[in-house]
Amino acid sequence: MSGRGLIVSAPRSGAGKTVITLALLAALRRRGIGVRAAKAGPDYIDPGFHAAATGAPSCNLDSWAMAPALLDALVAEAARNAEVLVVEGVMGLFDGVAGPPGRRGTTADLAARFQLPVLLVLDVAGQSQSAAAVLRGFAAHDLAVRIAGVILNRVGSERHRALVADAIAALNLPVPIPVLGSLPRDATLALPERHLGLVQAGEHDGLALWLDRLAELAERHLDLGAVLAGAAPFPPSPASGGGKERGPASAALPPPGQRIALACDRAFSFVYPHILDGWRRAGAEIAMFSPLADEPPADDCDACWLPGGYPELHAGALAAASQFHAGLKRFAQTRPVHGECGGYMVLGQGLTDADGTLHAMTGLLGHATSFAQRRLQLGYREARLRIASPIGPAGSVVRGHEFHYASLTSPGADAPLADLIDGQGRPLGPSGGRRDRVTGTFFHAIAPA
Repeated sequence: MSGRGLIVSAPRSGAGKTVITLALLAALRRRGIGVRAAKAGPDYIDPGFHAAATGAPSCNLDSWAMAPALLDALVAEAARNAEVLVVEGVMGLFDGVAGPPGRRGTTADLAARFQLPVLLVLDVAGQSQSAAAVLRGFAAHDLAVRIAGVILNRVGSERHRALVADAIAALNLPVPIPVLGSLPRDATLALPERHLGLVQAGEHDGLALWLDRLAELAERHLDLGAVLAGAAPFPPSPASGGGKERGPASAALPPPGQRIALACDRAFSFVYPHILDGWRRAGAEIAMFSPLADEPPADDCDACWLPGGYPELHAGALAAASQFHAGLKRFAQTRPVHGECGGYMVLGQGLTDADGTLHAMTGLLGHATSFAQRRLQLGYREARLRIASPIGPAGSVVRGHEFHYASLTSPGADAPLADLIDGQGRPLGPSGGRRDRVTGTFFHAIAPA
């Protein structure tokens, strides 16, 4: 692999990883450095902001859901097209699920596998010298993970910064860990959120100006030269033995058809880039259409994919999209249609919005869902498919996740699509539905097990 890389992580969620990652990306790009980004774990939102900051696609890297060969291929592809690859971590550095080393879904898995230094973000609001104790614990927890530097976030004053920095400098560590900058406490730096996380990049007014502001903050408060100097060269790919890397398509989901109709608008936007890239590398074409604009899938396609997103925010418009409904029903008479999460909700009989209003959906499956009756479902999933579907052949095992607040208010009478277990291997029972050529599930597929 060419290029260098580093990981931005933190002791916990909410410490400011995303804002600091974006500040670094925007500042490095402003300096003319070829920078790309990746996101650890299953996340649809952050990669969109990464792409806005770098001008290049951002991929997901998930050590639980992705086989090592796919991880290697995705990192090799990103590194080949960048001087510096910045990986934004997920949750806390060592947070994940129980499992064998390297397959726990942690940011630390990626740091150890690719020998990438970690830039640790410490949120020091409400503490001072105690931050040094936190850093000592993280530095010693796993010797395969190297903390190369620290950024202090939400610093209240120069005195506050000095108290923390001096305590860290006084640590008697085998290798000193420098403080590479600090960002002041500023509530206006936070991004707006909704029930599934941040508002998407395409919906964020003034995003370019906000990224410019972050770049200026990084230039003023962070030692960008030291950050760059701390990025490490990538080791030879373990899967390739240092030879020619495999393309991501070799380990991604197979395309469900030669030409795939993909719903794509503000109601349907949750598609992992590595899946689309894998389809294209396998020779498939992707024809995007907008159900919100009342567009049906193109007749010259041989499969239709309705991804997740926010259909509950647009239930009225989707219910009124008569050409979309009619066209999807015609399509399903002769070709496969699959819906993930939000797409699955739209394939059902009805969707109740947050106000309690029931909206008629396409009725291609028999279930009904509600966002008024919220129940968070969150976590890794492994699905064994009962029949062949656009996700894969019958009997195949696919890893992914669920992340939704909608509840299933009526299961309908359709046969289930798959049997699920969670990230700890506990059976969750049958899931999803299938009727003729139509399949759907709340499960988001990431890669074959």
